[in-house]
Amino acid sequence: MDPTGLDLPPLAAAFVFGLLGGAHCIGMCGGIMSALTFAVPPSMRNPARLSGLLLGYNLGRIASYMAAGALVAGLGTLVALTPQVRLILQALAAVMLILMALYIADWWKGLLRIEALGRRLWKHLEPLGRRLMPVVQVPQAMALGAVWGWLPCGLVYSMLAWSLAIADPWRGAALMGAFGLGTLPALLATGLAARQLGALIRHPATRTLAALSIIAFALWQLWVLLPITSHH
Repeated sequence: MDPTGLDLPPLAAAFVFGLLGGAHCIGMCGGIMSALTFAVPPSMRNPARLSGLLLGYNLGRIASYMAAGALVAGLGTLVALTPQVRLILQALAAVMLILMALYIADWWKGLLRIEALGRRLWKHLEPLGRRLMPVVQVPQAMALGAVWGWLPCGLVYSMLAWSLAIADPWRGAALMGAFGLGTLPALLATGLAARQLGALIRHPATRTLAALSIIAFALWQLWVLLPITSHH
C-alpha cells in the first residue's frame, strides 16, 4: 500500500491534521481574522455579511494551499524519477509530519526556521494584501484570502512536504484542499469571536492529542515503507 496515494485515509488524515492543528492556526492567523472582521465598516458589520466575507477569506486561502500543493507535487514528478528517490521523499514527508506534531504541541519550535524560508516571498505579497483592505465584497475577500494563503507557516510547509512525496499535481492539490478544509472550523469560529472554541483548541490536552495523532500516523507511514525498502 502506498501511504501517500489518493485514497480515503490520507485525505481524512490531512483533514484531521488541519482540524487538530487549529491551535497553531489560531495563533498564526486568528489575529488576522479578527483584524479583517473589525476592518469592515460598522454600518456593514451584520452577521450575514461577516459570515460571507470570512468564508470568502478562507476559500481564497484554501485555493492558495491547493495551488501550492499542485506546484510542489509537480516538482515531485521531476525529482522522483526513480523508486529509490520516491521512497526517500515519502520518508521525508513522514519526518516532516513528526516535526509538525512537535511544533503543534509546543515541544519543539524548529519549524520556525522553515517558516523563515517563506518570509522573503511574503515581503512582496503583504503589500498586495494591504491594498485590498478594507474588505467589503466577497470577491475582494477571496482575493485577500488567496494572498494570505502564502503567509509563511510551518504547518503548511509540512503538508507541502507530503505533497512533494505524492508527486502528482492533482493529488497534491486534493491533499492540501483536505488540509485547508480541516483548518476552516477553527478560523471561521475565531473570526466570529468564538472564544470558547479557541480556548479548547489552545488547551494543552488538545495540543497533545493532536501531536500524538500526527506522530502515530507518521510512524505508520514509515512502517509501511520498511518492507518496500527491503526489496530495493
